[in-house]
Amino acid sequence: MAKSQVSEQRHQAKKRFGQNFLVDGNIINRIIRAIAPLPGQHLVEIGPGLGALTSHLVDKECSLDVVEIDRDLAEKLEAKYAESPGFQLHLIDALRADFGSFARPDVPLRIIGNLPYNISTPLLFHLLAYKENISDMHFMLQREVVDRLASPEGKKTYGRLSIMVQYHCHVEPLFVVPPSAFRPAPKVESAIVRLRPRTRAVTANDPGFFSQVVNVCFQQRRKTIRNGLKSMLKELPLNGLSEFDLNRRPETFSVDEFVAIANALSALR
Repeated sequence: MAKSQVSEQRHQAKKRFGQNFLVDGNIINRIIRAIAPLPGQHLVEIGPGLGALTSHLVDKECSLDVVEIDRDLAEKLEAKYAESPGFQLHLIDALRADFGSFARPDVPLRIIGNLPYNISTPLLFHLLAYKENISDMHFMLQREVVDRLASPEGKKTYGRLSIMVQYHCHVEPLFVVPPSAFRPAPKVESAIVRLRPRTRAVTANDPGFFSQVVNVCFQQRRKTIRNGLKSMLKELPLNGLSEFDLNRRPETFSVDEFVAIANALSALR
């Protein structure tokens, strides 16, 4: 999905970039109210398109970095907003962008974006690497992705994405956006979600190993945790996990339980 614009007629949507342009003024205003930008804040907009959201953000006396991969759109944005105070455009793939380089001391980043469906998950994981620099993130995503992000354990929508994002962030679904709000209209509903980086009471001793454990368990989500872990950790004594019922399926374990399992296994290595 993910390019916002006021009038899509000036630019032909490009399938390779997953462009669907947000044109519903009521939805645009609702997103801006949800973000509630204030003077002096540092905003980063991913996929600004022709500026449906950008035009509302540059007037808020904020610093605004925009990340755009489409050279044609970037030229239009530069021509339109170059004279706006605090505006800076970066012609780059968001998956390759160093978001830490945008940060300034004592001014955390607020990330905003209509994310293309085909890169939304890897981009979320990319951004989580910079969570120490971020105060919050507001994204337009496919509704199915938002459902997975916010899913509690025990649901079919609960999985690796749910656990990894909830480990790092508070997840707050805000509202659904219908296909009719875009041109061209996508075939699925979208939704706005707010992510706020969090500090957990229970933390992974080895974040990379924690991610590996979650990943291998959900590659075989119909199996029990015991069977899933055996496929990856054949040399480790699973009796070191006696406090857990390893005959449960992975979708029944909470985020904190997965952290505890990963920490226990890490100590056995």
